[in-house]
Amino acid sequence: MNLDFLFYPQSVAVIGASNKEGKIGNAIMKNLINFGFKGRIYPVNVKEEKVLGIKAYKSVLEIPDSVDVAVISIPGRFVPQILEECGQKGVKGAVVISAGFKEAGNVELENKLLEVARKWNIRIVGPNCLGVTNIENGFDCTFNPPERQARPEFGGIAFMSQSGAFGAAILDWAARHEVGMSKFISLGNMADLDESDFMEYLKDDKATKVITAYLEGVKDGKKFLKAARDATKKKPVVILKSGRTEAGAKAAASHTGSLAGSYAIYQAAFEQTGVLEARSMRQLFNYAKALTMQKPANGDRVAIVTNGGGAGVMMSDGLLEVGLKIAELSGRTNEKFAKAIEEGKLPEHMSYKNPIDIIGDAPSSRYETAMRYALEDENVDVLAVIALFQSPALDDGIVDAVGKMQEYGKPVIFIAPGGAYPEKMARRIEKTGVPVFETVEDGVDAVYALVKYGQYLKEPGV
Repeated sequence: MNLDFLFYPQSVAVIGASNKEGKIGNAIMKNLINFGFKGRIYPVNVKEEKVLGIKAYKSVLEIPDSVDVAVISIPGRFVPQILEECGQKGVKGAVVISAGFKEAGNVELENKLLEVARKWNIRIVGPNCLGVTNIENGFDCTFNPPERQARPEFGGIAFMSQSGAFGAAILDWAARHEVGMSKFISLGNMADLDESDFMEYLKDDKATKVITAYLEGVKDGKKFLKAARDATKKKPVVILKSGRTEAGAKAAASHTGSLAGSYAIYQAAFEQTGVLEARSMRQLFNYAKALTMQKPANGDRVAIVTNGGGAGVMMSDGLLEVGLKIAELSGRTNEKFAKAIEEGKLPEHMSYKNPIDIIGDAPSSRYETAMRYALEDENVDVLAVIALFQSPALDDGIVDAVGKMQEYGKPVIFIAPGGAYPEKMARRIEKTGVPVFETVEDGVDAVYALVKYGQYLKEPGV
């Protein structure tokens, strides 16, 4: 499934391009121009000579050069006719923003759209979608303005969504939390290309490390199972599934015309194919962030290093509640801690029974010693580090100390609760490659994802 022409086009026609502020065709043009797309942009508008200073054409057929992708934002009833012209022009893909199809009960119009697309071998995103964004090359044919919805930096997470509005909120959230993304796809009604097609594409996409999705329902269960199974062998897939209740399923049907189906069936399908199911937007990104930045865990035994005893207890509770284990440190590790205490390198009133509580006056050097001892222990598969930066004893050396821990080849996650200062330190630590989470609960999510995906990869046949 090679859909590079949709994400790396050399040329794009914006059908319904407009000079009028507030029009979708105006917003799409601005986003293509402002986010640095280097390809050729051809506005199509029957009345305008130019749109935003770029020569406009009355029809896609008048454009003198080849066109890879058409972005269509005109009234739905005209879309099949315009798609016919796109076919004659040799357009490979169309992103149909226009609504008024199956989601509005107009199944016949959507069938007509698909019939024309099949006739000319045009691949369709949508209809009734927000568009697609490739952060890597600035190809952004969505219509939300940057002052309302920020775009994240380039990174390893691809996200596809059956809800355009929810997708926009995810992009905004990712930008605010400095979580990098590769591609965004608003699926819309999925008349042609569906979640399974994009999963097939993204599993081979070098820019994407983790595939994430918001889904209300899948179009073809058998196709989904195959695509998910193929994808999870190569990279993690995280899905937030809505329509889990009967009322939610009915709402999904009226939203994108999607058949949500029995939630129990989806749960079984996710378990069988190695898909990680998130139960909230926050959990989706906790899972994705951890899996993008750290390798999967080899086991489920977790060590905790903390400068706050209460946070360590909360972390232990959270890990045990999701079925993970608090690592039992080896006799050799206990001897190392005892010796360091005896030599005055560690305080005698600390606890090293795991959670390893290095107490509130811990500087970065104490963290480094405790983290090393934990990671050197053969009984430890994952390390969770909690730092309460409110303590004045914790110095900037923690950034380098945490970064060095990756030399052990075991996954490390960091938790820094609080406000502005912890957040500033979190961004610095993340530059070393270790993901940082805001709460203990977020940290539990991160560890769970690393363990669960690691376990799946060890299953026979994967």
